[in-house]
Amino acid sequence: MSMLAAFWRSTIGKKVVMAVTGVFMIAWIAGHVSGNLLMFRGEEAMNHYAAFLKSLGGLLWLVRGLLLTAVILHIVSAYQLTMIARRARVHDYEKRVPQVSTWASRTMRWGGVLLLVFIVFHLAHFTFGWIDSATFSDTDVYSNVVIGLRQPLFAAFYVVAMGALGLHIFHGAWASVRTLGLAKPSSHPLHRRLATVLAIGVWLGFTVIPVAVMLGIVTVDSSHTVPTAATAPAPSSPTHNQ
Repeated sequence: MSMLAAFWRSTIGKKVVMAVTGVFMIAWIAGHVSGNLLMFRGEEAMNHYAAFLKSLGGLLWLVRGLLLTAVILHIVSAYQLTMIARRARVHDYEKRVPQVSTWASRTMRWGGVLLLVFIVFHLAHFTFGWIDSATFSDTDVYSNVVIGLRQPLFAAFYVVAMGALGLHIFHGAWASVRTLGLAKPSSHPLHRRLATVLAIGVWLGFTVIPVAVMLGIVTVDSSHTVPTAATAPAPSSPTHNQ
């Protein structure tokens, strides 16, 4: 335990924790976006997918627990590394030699804060149904998404948040590989190009859904009545969003 504590207290240890948790979260996000794209296959496909996830029971909660742990460790290590870096600065910014950096790297901190706010909002919106409680259904995830994203402010927030997520993934993906020593130094690193493709894919996969809802490409039938908790029959396997 003392070795583990010493590892965590070190700067290298915190960077490794950030890298490992970042890779885990990126893998989860890739799976999440692929599942969400079932919105384009219609209500039955999306709700069947949600029902399948719910049927996993304890395994689903295990993954959620690991994800929550990864998020907490990622945030704590990022914050502590930021504080260490600030204490280590001897000169003001004006006296320092400018270093080459990407816009993605310069927005990691505020982007991370925005994503934290988004995660809380997303859970309240589509997992717990606290925001659209009057129309939220435990059994109709497809309609929850459509009704939720038909509201312009919510759709705009999702689009902005997904832009921050794309930038976060771009920098985090290739930086994690470098931190873990899995890539050789290069003027044109392959892992950076792969991170670009991954970031664009995730950003596009998530962003296209609110845009499609706002444009009426993904919609529910006007005669469709969304079952609420008060009116819907109690199924044996209720479903939620991830």
